[in-house]
Amino acid sequence: MKKNLIVAAVATLAAAFATAASAQSSVTLYGIVDAGLTFVNNVVDTNPTHTNMKTNYHGLTSGNLQESRWGMRGSEDLGGGMKAIFNLESGFSLNNGQADNRLFGRQAYVGLSSDAGTVTLGRQYDSVVDYLGPLSAAGTWGGTYFGHAFGNDNLNSNFSIANVMKFQSNNYSGFSFSGLYGFSNQAGGFADNRAYSLGAGYANGPFKFGAAYMQGNGVNSSATGAISGEQFASNFAAGNVHDRQRTFGAGGSYSYDAMTFGAVWTQSRLNNSDFQGYSNVFNNFEVNGRYLVTPALALGAAYTYSTNKVNAFGQSSDTVHFHQFGLQADYALSKRTDFHVEAVAQIAGGGADGYYPQAAIANNNGAFGPSSSSRQVLVNTGIRHRF
Repeated sequence: MKKNLIVAAVATLAAAFATAASAQSSVTLYGIVDAGLTFVNNVVDTNPTHTNMKTNYHGLTSGNLQESRWGMRGSEDLGGGMKAIFNLESGFSLNNGQADNRLFGRQAYVGLSSDAGTVTLGRQYDSVVDYLGPLSAAGTWGGTYFGHAFGNDNLNSNFSIANVMKFQSNNYSGFSFSGLYGFSNQAGGFADNRAYSLGAGYANGPFKFGAAYMQGNGVNSSATGAISGEQFASNFAAGNVHDRQRTFGAGGSYSYDAMTFGAVWTQSRLNNSDFQGYSNVFNNFEVNGRYLVTPALALGAAYTYSTNKVNAFGQSSDTVHFHQFGLQADYALSKRTDFHVEAVAQIAGGGADGYYPQAAIANNNGAFGPSSSSRQVLVNTGIRHRF
């Protein structure tokens, strides 16, 4: 009898220790699967056997509201208010199951959090994405195609930064701030292909405000640097290597009952001294709003006015401008599954006589590029599931 009691006591203690250990650490598998049918007009026809320069695009596209992804995040309680944390996140196409070029190309970091804030090491998003994205339609309910012309300011989080040490403060009565540094990881080239970013925000009741700055030097000058690959800088400027890429801005939002209004301004600058003093400057001015008709049905609208000016060979181009309008209806089938219908139209103007600028609705699925004319319309309907 006494032996049985001892065995029972040992088993109870073992179970208690196992429960305590599991309570101190956790790992969560999460993800988004997003796909739908998309129509885009005035797409450049790249088939060499065709004589038409433009065509329409009809297809099944992945990542329409948010890029399809899966990831793992976890934490371990180290005691004294300190935790070890990690996050690994990978993007993929739902169309064919193909993964992004990098296994964990969206995020891959480990760090420590405490009452003072969180320090993390690895591939991460900068402060522009963290503080200005949530004030824009692209970074919240609108998603991918509500991004600004050519995706120039990365508010729809097209890219993250490698080799990063990042600090994120805790919330102090509504105020928070962050900063990061992305190393070049090059011997003898400490200042080559590096990046740094700062941001701050304030949230109090229905009000939210944010401001942020990001700078990358030597963008795409090396494959192992802070910013490399198919970023905005490599897609929209002469050559693939740029001395400097800067994005900064500010914005705010206000919620009243079932309505939320937002406004954000950003500027993106590219410089390349190797190409006769080349520079490319974008300004973006966005207003957006969303209304909950019912707890399940939401209607959203956004308007963005963007300008672009290029300097090269000692000459300045005429200013090009883009008017972009977006409408969206989103219906929640459950807490994790929703169905949406949206339309985005963009009209470009300005430029020199006899020249028309190309419209370019931002996208990150690579299915289509800039318009074959100064106008472009996109219509999309699809389903998104979060787990």
